[in-house]
Amino acid sequence: MITKEIPYFDIFQICNSGQCFRMQQTGDDTCQVIAGEYNLKIKQEGSRCTFFCTEEEFESFWEDYFDLQTDYGAYRDKINPKDSYLYQAAEFGKGIRILKQDLWEMIVSFLISQQNNIPRIRRCIQNICQQYGKSVKTEEGDTFYTFPKPESLAVLGEDDLKSCNLGYRSKYVVRTARMISNGEVSLEEIEKMSYKKAKEELLKLFGVGEKVADCICLFALHHLEAFPMDTHMIQALEHHYKRGFPKRRYQGFQGVMQQYIFYWELFGLKNG
Repeated sequence: MITKEIPYFDIFQICNSGQCFRMQQTGDDTCQVIAGEYNLKIKQEGSRCTFFCTEEEFESFWEDYFDLQTDYGAYRDKINPKDSYLYQAAEFGKGIRILKQDLWEMIVSFLISQQNNIPRIRRCIQNICQQYGKSVKTEEGDTFYTFPKPESLAVLGEDDLKSCNLGYRSKYVVRTARMISNGEVSLEEIEKMSYKKAKEELLKLFGVGEKVADCICLFALHHLEAFPMDTHMIQALEHHYKRGFPKRRYQGFQGVMQQYIFYWELFGLKNG
């Protein structure tokens, strides 16, 4: 295990920020996250974080996954001091970082996210992984399931994922898996593209609209200029930014500001 002092990092805020659905709080100070072939336990007390993995695994995977090399304090320092709303939101959600997640997993996750809530999305993804993913045993003897490859879902009938509680979204996921499996859309090519081109390509996928494409660009491809708009964001911007959000001021990291606003609207205002 590895222990580090990490400023501007709060695993529980990240867990509830709506960008990752295979992460859950397992205790007052612990979280569990499954990504790729890995299953990680994290313990956090203040800025002190313990990652229960080898140093090699941490440096080769988790450090990049959590974007730990980036100074998020620098983003917050650039907030307009006159913008008290954004400053308050950033202060409240200062432990949020933008994760670097698997592109295919994010495509499926955000196809499922439409007209859905976070607990239900998590259950849907857990069901898909248990039914179609690969089982992996941890050193402690626990079992977890990897996220299934596109080829595993492409062979299904369009309604087969209804058994995983996807409802009408089943056909979105299956048709998209087919498009990727037969080469109509290349994930490898999308990963090399600019934000604008990647978004255009993602919009070709069945069931992917503007908001879902932006979520995928932000949370998988790490295009920090992506600024996903859902009902929470639309209401927040209408209320606080009559002339529109000043994206130009935050050029290149608008998505970080989006996460602060989204998290504040979801949790901060309720506690304010």
